[in-house]
Amino acid sequence: MNRKYSTFADDVLVSMYADGDDDAFEELLKRHNRRIYNYILFYVRDRSVAEDLFQETFFKVITVIRQRRYVASDRFVSWVCRIARNLVIDYFRKGRGEAACSDLELDVELLRGNAYQEESQEDRMVYAQILDDVQRLVLDLPAVQQEIIRLRFYENLSFREIAERTNVPLNTALGRMHYAVQNIRRLAAKHNVVLKME
Repeated sequence: MNRKYSTFADDVLVSMYADGDDDAFEELLKRHNRRIYNYILFYVRDRSVAEDLFQETFFKVITVIRQRRYVASDRFVSWVCRIARNLVIDYFRKGRGEAACSDLELDVELLRGNAYQEESQEDRMVYAQILDDVQRLVLDLPAVQQEIIRLRFYENLSFREIAERTNVPLNTALGRMHYAVQNIRRLAAKHNVVLKME
């Protein structure tokens, strides 16, 4: 591949690929494949599933670009992550894995970090402030909800492991997460805390 591709912005490469330049897409894939794959793996926690969803994500990306439906109004990688996120949600909605809380987990992705976020200085500063706000909100939760947030997002335990560690049924652990997320949303609204990067 010609080295000049590495100097082009993502949206330029998208336009080149839409015009039939396959090397332009190879450069996009090389730039972002690890970030997108890790983003998916973070949620599904299964490498084979992550690989399938990763391939499906880029199949959709290719289709949209080839059909000239891509609108360059956002960062390319953020757009790809939204496609990946929707596929992850669909995967959980089909009843695989620990689906009962998956959508809720996606809504509190800040508790562990956005794997796909761009690394500009401004993003890091805003993100650090959001994390600080989230941590303060978690401290206002009941003790059992604080515990499940800590075990799930900071110790990276599965819901089954949490249920065993806390000596409660699996459904109780899932329920506690559900209420913890609801309470975080409620507290964020009450205190005008923004939980998402713009």
